[in-house]
Amino acid sequence: MAPIITIDGPSGSGKGTIASRLAGILGWRCLDSGALYRLLGYSAERAGVDLDNAQQLARLALKMDIEFREGLVLLNGEDVSLAIRTEQAGNAASKVAALPEVREALLTWQRACAVEPGLVADGRDMGSVVFPRAEVKVFLDASAEERARRRYKQLIEKGLSANLQSLVAEIRERDDRDRNRSVAPLKAPDGALIVDSTALSIEEVLELVLARVHETLPNLV
Repeated sequence: MAPIITIDGPSGSGKGTIASRLAGILGWRCLDSGALYRLLGYSAERAGVDLDNAQQLARLALKMDIEFREGLVLLNGEDVSLAIRTEQAGNAASKVAALPEVREALLTWQRACAVEPGLVADGRDMGSVVFPRAEVKVFLDASAEERARRRYKQLIEKGLSANLQSLVAEIRERDDRDRNRSVAPLKAPDGALIVDSTALSIEEVLELVLARVHETLPNLV
């Protein structure tokens, strides 16, 4: 199997940015697993599928034609990059991700991404469930307030409306749902480098992660 680095953490912790930057440095493939659940939640709402109907959601997951191309996310050939980044899509993703049938349906797709020269995978259970034998595991966290502030800035920069206090409440609700779900709950994987990014810049977090990668896989960087 190709070497794997997992970057897990709650929404807004910076895992997507770190995973993308790290993959670029190494020349590896990058898997944004959260986008898969956002795509499914988005597809379900468009198709009128109830977000707690596990069987229909699992069937829908298997039918999705997903492509990540040059920073874009394509669903059945349609660019939905912005549509799946709304708070509504994020909350829908958190709900469908709690269903065992859905996670099982997407598991094979995710593991198939582990190809040479290597994979950097970010999500909530990459190191604990999807790739438990990953060579390097990282768990990023930050306070709910800081994560909400980051999300607020992203939404405003994209021209989307946002309310900071509502974002804090939504992030706390999502954290509770993700950490306490019965299947693949959000947690730091065994042996993971745990980084609290509340007061750190992206560059500072990346430096810490690269140090762990260099320590574990010295021939890469």
